[in-house]
Amino acid sequence: MGTKSNIVLIASIMVIFGVIMIPANISAESNHVTVTPINADVSLEKTTTTMTVPEDNKLPWGIVRGEASEVAERYPIIIQMYKGEDPVHFAQVDAKGDGSYEYKFRVRSVDSNTGEFVNIFQGDYTVKIYKVIPNTNDLA
Repeated sequence: MGTKSNIVLIASIMVIFGVIMIPANISAESNHVTVTPINADVSLEKTTTTMTVPEDNKLPWGIVRGEASEVAERYPIIIQMYKGEDPVHFAQVDAKGDGSYEYKFRVRSVDSNTGEFVNIFQGDYTVKIYKVIPNTNDLA
């Protein structure tokens, strides 16, 4: 991965979030995917992964990306980040026409009072990604 594409954190969750791509100095693991039926037409897919942002991170942005996959129309993708049990950051993004999505967030900023860099994210986080998917099996 080149320097230009190594902006902060690139977590690419493909198809069923089974494969994750990341820069060399940040780690993430795909931990668990569950699918819970909502009704005869759609189910809720929940992916739980771990994101680690190193203490010496110098890059300002993180990105959560999902590759093209089946997504039920008119339902947003929900991204939740937790530090331990504490909620830290929530986001809602729309899927593109091919079912892919992207969410960009700050992991490092500048304090406007002191001019010093501040790490917004540092250490280990649990990331939960929810998306509504069409059912492939009959529930009747």
